[in-house]
Amino acid sequence: MKIQELGHVVLYVRDITSSAHFYRDILGYNEIHRDQGIALFGGSRTHHELLLIEVGGEVERQSAFRPKPGLYHIGFKVGDGHDAIVSVWHELKQKGVSILGSADHTITHSLYILDPDGNELELYADVSEEWKTDPLAILRPVRPLILE
Repeated sequence: MKIQELGHVVLYVRDITSSAHFYRDILGYNEIHRDQGIALFGGSRTHHELLLIEVGGEVERQSAFRPKPGLYHIGFKVGDGHDAIVSVWHELKQKGVSILGSADHTITHSLYILDPDGNELELYADVSEEWKTDPLAILRPVRPLILE
């Protein structure tokens, strides 16, 4: 067996309305369907890429100082080139989204945010195809990302 691609992500959420609003209206994900505590999102790449399931409850955020096993973050590609991530940065600021951090990973430029349930999301733009010839390029030291 060989995994061909990451197919989809399923998240349990406290409130389907606020989470669907975030993924659809803030991040611009295409909402395919919503009914009885679920919301389905996707593009044209596959049948669905994100499924939200409402479960209620309280948010338990990971501590950066004492991480626990489990999900760290989900990465969403938002474009190609540095200008793409700068555009997303301006849009997030305009929409009042708190940005946890940013990073220049050599082959990607990334912004980090939280969804309404405290799940960390990496929004990134590819800025180099060096990974195609050097798969270890992603492991280079992280540098500060210049956004201004």
